[in-house]
Amino acid sequence: MKRFLFTVAMVVILPALAYASGNGEAHEGGMGNFWWRMLNFTILAVVLYKLSAKAIVNFFVGNRASIKNSLDEAVRAKEEAEKKLEEHSARLDKATAEIAGIADMIKAQGLAEKEKIIEEAKKTAEKMKEDSEARVEQEFKRALHHLRREATELSVTMAEEILAKNIQAEDHEKMVNDFLDRMVTRN
Repeated sequence: MKRFLFTVAMVVILPALAYASGNGEAHEGGMGNFWWRMLNFTILAVVLYKLSAKAIVNFFVGNRASIKNSLDEAVRAKEEAEKKLEEHSARLDKATAEIAGIADMIKAQGLAEKEKIIEEAKKTAEKMKEDSEARVEQEFKRALHHLRREATELSVTMAEEILAKNIQAEDHEKMVNDFLDRMVTRN
């Protein structure tokens, strides 16, 4: 930080000293003044680029890694939901096998009782299947909603930080003054 302040001070002070050592010549503006300003601005731009380019690149690489992590988490959540679906399918298969066993027992007791129990078992299996599918779908939607909300909050936070870092009151005032100067020179 001290190095940065020293560099900025040198960039600002050295051109001012060079300009002040003009041996008392009258400077009325014109192209000479313009080229000194351009040189001063170019030096300032190069120094700012050298000092901040790496930090800006690191900032965007960090954002890319964060988004990749979010996507990886979404994939993991989807895989977990699929595993749960497979578990519920296995339970459903087991329940179907139990129903078949019950059906054999019912054959021995009579056809009327058999049809009644089979019907109840089918309804139970269908309800279990619907419940498991609804649970899986609900978990997936909740995970997706959570990821979207986090991505939105992260985007808003990043935008606020970028604006807070890059636009300051002095910058705003300079932009307004530059605009007004250009409008005056055009008219």
